[in-house]
Amino acid sequence: MILRPRAEDIAIIGYHLSKIILGLGLTMLLPLGCSFLCGERGPFFDFLITIEIIFVSGLFMMQVCRAAYESGKKKAPAYEKSIASLDPNWMHGMIMVALSWLAAMILGAIPLWLSGHWISFLDACFESMSGFATTGLSLAQDLDHLSLTHNLWRHLTMFIGGQGIVVVALSFFVKGFSGAFRMYVGEARDERVLPNVINTARFIWGVSFTYLALGTAALWAVGMKNGMEPGRALFHGACIFMAAFDTGGFAPQSQNMLYYHNYGMEIITAVLMVLGAINFRLHYHLWTGNRRELLRNIEMRVLFISVMITFAVTAVGLKVGGSAYASGAPLLLRKGFYQLLSGHTGTGFMTVCAEQIGKEWSDLALVGMICAMALGGAVSSTTGGIKMLRIGIIAEAFVQDIKKVIFPSRAMVEQKFHHIKEVFLEDKTVRAALMVTLAYIILYGIGTLAGMLCGFGFIPSLFESTSAAANVGLSCGITSVGMPAALKVVYIFQMWAGRLEFIAVFTLAGFLLAAIKGK
Repeated sequence: MILRPRAEDIAIIGYHLSKIILGLGLTMLLPLGCSFLCGERGPFFDFLITIEIIFVSGLFMMQVCRAAYESGKKKAPAYEKSIASLDPNWMHGMIMVALSWLAAMILGAIPLWLSGHWISFLDACFESMSGFATTGLSLAQDLDHLSLTHNLWRHLTMFIGGQGIVVVALSFFVKGFSGAFRMYVGEARDERVLPNVINTARFIWGVSFTYLALGTAALWAVGMKNGMEPGRALFHGACIFMAAFDTGGFAPQSQNMLYYHNYGMEIITAVLMVLGAINFRLHYHLWTGNRRELLRNIEMRVLFISVMITFAVTAVGLKVGGSAYASGAPLLLRKGFYQLLSGHTGTGFMTVCAEQIGKEWSDLALVGMICAMALGGAVSSTTGGIKMLRIGIIAEAFVQDIKKVIFPSRAMVEQKFHHIKEVFLEDKTVRAALMVTLAYIILYGIGTLAGMLCGFGFIPSLFESTSAAANVGLSCGITSVGMPAALKVVYIFQMWAGRLEFIAVFTLAGFLLAAIKGK
C-alpha cells in the first residue's frame, strides 16, 4: 500500500526549499552590481524585479510552510521540534533537490525573458536550464548584442550549476544542517572529499575560485594579445572560464569559440575542460601532493582510453567522409579533436558551426562524437553522461565473469580496482553502475524518438538527444528557436534528469504518485 505524504512532509520540503530559493536570489546581486557599474539601466531593473520576486515568494513560502507545520504539530504532539531545527529525511532531501533545480530554472529565466532576447518564456526557461545543468544549448536571439549583465548571468548559472545549486546553499547559506548529505547525494555527488559535507562543499568552491583566478588571468592575457581591450578581454576571460571549467559551453558570442580563432585560447580551454571533467575528490589528492593517483585512478585510465578510441572513430569518419578537416594534423586537431574532447568532457565548446557538423560530417564521425558525449567524464565532477567510473566498473565485472568461466569451478575469483583506494568489486556496485547506465540509454532514446517524431533523421536526433541528456551542448543544427515547443520541453527534461542522475527525479515522481494514489 502506498502511503500518502503528510502535510508536515510538504511543509518541511517547502520550508527548506524556500531557503535555497532565497540563496539563489542572493547570487543575482552579482549581475545586479554589474549592471550598476556598467550603466546598463534596463538590465538593472530586470534583475531588481527578479530579486524582488524571489525574495517575496521565498519569504512567503517560508512563512506559509512554518504556519502549516505548526498547525500540524498541534494535532500531532510527536512533532515537538520547530521546523527550522528539523532535519529533512532522505525523501525530503531528494525532493528538495529535484524541485530546487526546477525553481532555479523558472526564476533564473525571468531576467533573460525580460531582456527581450528570448522570444518566449519557454525559450528563456530552456536557456536557464541549459545554463544551470551546464549543457550549453542556446535559444538566444541576437546574442552578439546581449547586455554584459545578462551575458554574465548566463555564464554565472553554469558556475553555480557546475558546483551544484545545493552546494552553493551548503557553502554559504546553510549552517549546522546535519541532513546536508542527503541533498548533496541527490545532486549527483555521492563522494565526499572531506568527512564533513559542509567542508566538502566549501573545498569544491575553494578549488573553483582558485582555478577561476588562474584561468581568467590566462584567458585575459590571451584575449589582450589577440587585440581585445583590457576590460572586454577580462569579461570574456571570466565568462569563458566559467563555461570551460564547469563544462558548460556557453560563450559571449554567437559563434562560440570559433569567434576567437586563437590557438592559445583553444589550448587553455582544452586544459580547463579536462580539469572540469575530473572528480573533485581526485582534485583534493592532487592538491595535497598525491599526484600518482592521477595515473593509478581507474577513471583517468578509462577516460584516456575512451578519448583515444572515440577520436580514432571520429577521425576515420572525417577521412572517409572526405571532410576538409582531415586534410592535415593541425586542422584535424582544431576541428576534430577539440570537438571530440569538448563532447567527451561534456563542455560543448565549438570551433565549427553547428550546421557544418550536421551537413558535412559523415555518419561515422557523428557516431564517434555521440559515443564520446554519451560516456562523459568523472563522477562527482562538473560533467554529465554515464561517467567513466561506471564504465570502468562494468568493464571490470566483464573481466571477472570471463575469469570465472576460464578458472576452475572451485577457484575464488576476486576483482578489484583503484579509485582513490583499492576497492573490491561487489555485485551491488556493478548493479548500481548498470542501472544508471541503462537509465541514461533510455533517456537518450526518449529524446531520439521525440526528435524523429518531429521530422528529424535518426542520427541527428540521436546526436542532439545525447547532447541534451549528457549535458554537453554540441549541436548538429536541430536546436533552434523554430524547433517544436514539445521538443524544447523534452530537452529541458533531459537536461534536468541527466544532471541530477535520476535518483532525485525518481523520488519526486514517486512522491507525486503517492500524493495522488496514496492512502
